[in-house]
Amino acid sequence: MKKKLRIKKNEEFQAVFQKGVSSANRQFVIYVLKKEDQDYFRIGLSISKKIGNAVARNQIKRYIRQAFLELKEDVFPGRDLVVIARKPAAELTFAEIKSSLIHVLKQGKNVNPRVKNEHLKK
Repeated sequence: MKKKLRIKKNEEFQAVFQKGVSSANRQFVIYVLKKEDQDYFRIGLSISKKIGNAVARNQIKRYIRQAFLELKEDVFPGRDLVVIARKPAAELTFAEIKSSLIHVLKQGKNVNPRVKNEHLKK
């Protein structure tokens, strides 16, 4: 993902945590802060050391970034999203991670409702 589409600074993470709305399932928690002044969405990732070693954490990050890259047309713009991975996410494949993210995004009404898990059949 492009650098402008990532949340990197602690102040930006804290703003999303404090002012944003969360939705969750067993694998992920997503905090969302609406921003009217931007015409794109940004994501920040938080993967705890409890999940596994560096290799496992980086693999989860790559999977999440790729899932958002494939869903970029369907995620509503003007939002900052912080994705927190929970421990069960460590055992998932890419397809399962993408499906789980779609589920959480639909819960928070942050993705086009027409999106189904048809993305996974590509």
